Amino acid sequence: MLSWLSLAWMGVEGGVGLIAGLIAGSVALEGFGLSSGVEGMASVIVIWRFTGSRIDSETSEHAAHTAVAISFWILAPYIAVQSAYDLATQHHAGPSPVGIVVAASSIVLMPVLGRAKQRLGARLGSAATQGEGAQNMLCAAMAGAVLIGLAGQSLLGAWWLDPLAGLFIAAVAVKSGLDAWRGEACADCAPVGFGSPDQACDDDCCPHT
Repeated sequence: MLSWLSLAWMGVEGGVGLIAGLIAGSVALEGFGLSSGVEGMASVIVIWRFTGSRIDSETSEHAAHTAVAISFWILAPYIAVQSAYDLATQHHAGPSPVGIVVAASSIVLMPVLGRAKQRLGARLGSAATQGEGAQNMLCAAMAGAVLIGLAGQSLLGAWWLDPLAGLFIAAVAVKSGLDAWRGEACADCAPVGFGSPDQACDDDCCPHT
């Protein structure tokens, strides 16, 4: 349910953010819109992971958490190169009230979804679910950077804040991908609703909830 909710919001956020970014010429807002598409992909991966016979499959869990990690890296090169170009050419993004509203909404909504998924992922022993939650937290951080860039451009004429926000988004995406790639689910925790009580954690690697 959490992944389906994320997928619906990412469709709206991604479409509006990308169009608004193209209209305003804001690389940070464009990158934010495109990254929403990648986050939607992560939601699809987790939905796939917990469908049918894959629910209690270790192979599916490994494939899903690897795919989530890779999805962090897909847009980083484009955002970094475009941001560096905008800095070098002193590109001035235009105002985008719609972009500001979308970014502000994500700052409020994404941490709620992200924390819920990370708690659930820990209970399930699922690095894929925790990785999707990390993407939602990353989305909130990116929204904050975009909001600073757009507000700085609109209120102070600080054109350089937008490409700097883009570089921040690219750097955080790379780091988050590395963290997700290295993440491992607790091997001796049975997923909630599966397995018997004696299959619970043998150590303290998972929270007892």
